[in-house]
Amino acid sequence: MKNRLRVLRAERGWSQADLAERLQVSRQSVNAIETGRFDPSLPLAFKLAKLFETTIEAIFVEDSAAASEGSH
Repeated sequence: MKNRLRVLRAERGWSQADLAERLQVSRQSVNAIETGRFDPSLPLAFKLAKLFETTIEAIFVEDSAAASEGSH
């Protein structure tokens, strides 16, 4: 699953450790989500959306949707 987490975090000037602290997860978890090696649980996805004041869909995009959008 693709995501905009790194961009959203950078816009706020937060490090991975800063974001991890706000989410109460490890920095390694934030890194794994950002790099697409780990998809967050639904409660964590909701926490991210609330923290960034946006929707889950605005942060996460299915790989197939991202691929088809790129072909237009």
